[in-house]
Amino acid sequence: MSHESSLFDSYSIRRVRPPKNKIGTSAKHDSAISHVMGTATYVDDILKPQETLHLAVGKSNHAHARVLSMDLSAVRAADGVVDVLSFKDLPAKTDIGAVFDGEPLMVDEITEYAGQTLFVVVATTHRAAKKSVLKAIVEYEVLPAVLSVDEALEQDYFVRPTHTMQRGDTESALKNAPIRIQGHIHMLGQEHFYLEGQVSYVVPSDDGGLEVYTSSQHPSEVQQLVAEVVDLPFHAVNTVVRRMGGGFGGKETQAAAWACLCGIVAKRYNVPVSMRLDRQDDMVVTGKRHEFANRYDVGVDESGQVLGVDMQLAGLCGYAPDLSDAIVDRAMFHCDNGYYYPAAHVAGHRCKTHTVSNTAFRGFGGPQGLITAEYMMDDIAYTLGKDPLQVRLNNLYKNGQSTHYGQPIEHFDLATIINTLAEDCDYENRRQQIIKANQKAEAEGNDKRLGIALTPVKFGISFTAQTLNQGGALVHIYTDGSIHLNHGGTEMGQGLYIKIAQIVANEFDVDLDTVKVSATRTDKVPNTSPTAASSGTDINGKAAQNACLTIKGRLVEFAAEHFDVAQEDIKFERNHVYIGDKEDFTFAKMIQLAYEHRISLSSTGYYKTPKIFYDRSKAWGRPFFYFALGASCSEVEIDTLTGEYKVLRCDILHDVGQSINPAIDIGQIEGGFIQGMGWLTAEELTWDKKGRLASNSAANYKIPTAHDLPKQWEVKLFDRKNEEQTIYNSKAVGEPPLMLAASVWCAINNAVASLGDYKKNPELTMPATPEAVLKAVMRMQGAPWEIDTGINVEAIDSLTKNDDSNGGIDDDKVKPQQVPHANDISPPEVEGKQVDDQPEAIEHPNVAGARGPAHSE
Repeated sequence: MSHESSLFDSYSIRRVRPPKNKIGTSAKHDSAISHVMGTATYVDDILKPQETLHLAVGKSNHAHARVLSMDLSAVRAADGVVDVLSFKDLPAKTDIGAVFDGEPLMVDEITEYAGQTLFVVVATTHRAAKKSVLKAIVEYEVLPAVLSVDEALEQDYFVRPTHTMQRGDTESALKNAPIRIQGHIHMLGQEHFYLEGQVSYVVPSDDGGLEVYTSSQHPSEVQQLVAEVVDLPFHAVNTVVRRMGGGFGGKETQAAAWACLCGIVAKRYNVPVSMRLDRQDDMVVTGKRHEFANRYDVGVDESGQVLGVDMQLAGLCGYAPDLSDAIVDRAMFHCDNGYYYPAAHVAGHRCKTHTVSNTAFRGFGGPQGLITAEYMMDDIAYTLGKDPLQVRLNNLYKNGQSTHYGQPIEHFDLATIINTLAEDCDYENRRQQIIKANQKAEAEGNDKRLGIALTPVKFGISFTAQTLNQGGALVHIYTDGSIHLNHGGTEMGQGLYIKIAQIVANEFDVDLDTVKVSATRTDKVPNTSPTAASSGTDINGKAAQNACLTIKGRLVEFAAEHFDVAQEDIKFERNHVYIGDKEDFTFAKMIQLAYEHRISLSSTGYYKTPKIFYDRSKAWGRPFFYFALGASCSEVEIDTLTGEYKVLRCDILHDVGQSINPAIDIGQIEGGFIQGMGWLTAEELTWDKKGRLASNSAANYKIPTAHDLPKQWEVKLFDRKNEEQTIYNSKAVGEPPLMLAASVWCAINNAVASLGDYKKNPELTMPATPEAVLKAVMRMQGAPWEIDTGINVEAIDSLTKNDDSNGGIDDDKVKPQQVPHANDISPPEVEGKQVDDQPEAIEHPNVAGARGPAHSE
């Protein structure tokens, strides 16, 4: 018997109108109300029984040291402590490397970064666990530590072998070029700073298995790692992810360790176990966006056309591989942005340092490659005295060309997007006005300078590991016409759930409120890929559509036979099913009828991305299904006396194909842009000389706020269907918008360049904090950075000396320093190599079970 719920409109009302909130409409986020009211349940909000145990980790104090002894007796004796576990207590697998081994769950003998887990305290409360950790007495033998990209390059100290991409005769192209420009750029990393920190809650089940609640972008990886560390088959562990309070890549691999520790203790004591990291712990023990030190040697003609490029990209990976192989690869893939390099040689180094292992972050290496291309375009323009936008337009790809890794350029509308945006925002007139305003300011002795920049984005969409480009879904239709949906993607606030629900509603042409999406669970959709690489909607949406089409096909086949009509005469429209000109049923009645005739109303769905392949041994192929495109124009004002700046205006035109949900897409563009702006202008990670993170809290690490938004801001969607057969011809929108923020950094660079009459490229570092802007201004003016009056030598020494009292912080605000990576570095062991050093580990990586392949993105 069917029942119509009062939770959504009755079918008598649905008859007179089209379905609500199908694709192309700005349906609100499925959790919007609960987010605003604070009722949305996150992992740490789950009500826990009284016997739940809580965990806290004891952390290493040294970046690189041998642990000689650990006296944990006082920890064990502390109030509320139930147990203390160290490496020797681990019951099964001890390494949780996502792709390659090298990430022990706890330190055995050698600690390789400050903050690495030495032991785990099990206590009756979170507070008791945290307090007891401080009572440990650990004796170390301190070992030499490598803490910078430069040191790692000098010592050939890498977590993975160097990789190169090559096209054409770069050496000859550079040698014969009329103009040759060399430059370098150093960019720092970025803290994820998600609102919800790392957290896990594990409940033992009565059959000996474990139910794992985690804030993770990769439920299947958490399931498999927990199973391995407690010695269970995968089917005995079920991972549940309803939502995350932000992820940005920081919860792709680095959510697993805490779930593993909870799993071990839950199995050991057969009680629920909870663990959450406080913000300061989270910032210290989890990886960041990769710092990069990049150099380029480019040959151009008199018009600024690129003839050949030699690039070195060196990523600071930390102590372990994590996803660094793939991240540096993606930086290499995107070091062209939208520009054609006829001859190119690109080397990517994976530098090992004794710091926390850096990991995925929105853009996954792409931004670090792209911003190098943009800085290089600025360098060409200012060296030749040209408009940077014109240099960019002259070097854009054209359809029929190919990238330096062999991908053909198709459906390339970037020139159209740039020109449309330039016309809409009146770029040329504003540029001329800014030049005149800066000349007037100089004549009048005004300290303010304006800058403007219009920069493009070309971002490849797909995991570069072919295996991960697959998705699954599960769709049930109940006899009241309501639909239940589950898929392999995770919701981290980006609106994935509502988009997939809209796809399902669209397939049956029913109201969105009849579709419910449930938490991502490994017992419903197995072997899921991480929600990453901007692929969430692409692969999971197609999988959900596939499941709907299977059910729809059964319904059509049944109705055609039952009512003796042709299948093509059966239509799903306006919450109804029309059987030619014979009958029409409400969707619910049709489902009830199908059920009564024993038609299956449930189906799995599956999708794998077509066309893609990449032969890494040859550094050649088509790693991306398509490119997401966009452009942004930003105008800024800087103060040449203080280095302070304001973003006055920003105009964005971004290509999302045929948008499934314009409001969600625009929200992602706005959020990504601001996060990118934070990376490029404000968020400064600082470490002391002993490898300890100094910017370890919200008090000393500044993310953008509402006050940093552009004063005038407009975001438009480029209205054009994706030529590739993606879900409803849409395009991915998660990561590409972050790189639109390059226009802000380049606009600041443009303002500084005005001090040299736009004839010299400023030495502006990333992030362009006010201090960095001021230093770039002073260099451009030929002034020394040193303060001439009364330098306090003792104060400088106290801040920079390498002793145990303060960790030897390099305070750039006190001591003058050279521009980071001012000299090109090319290790002799790597110089000139055309192909990978491919050890056995690359061809046969140590990959447990079904976890990601060697190059996971």
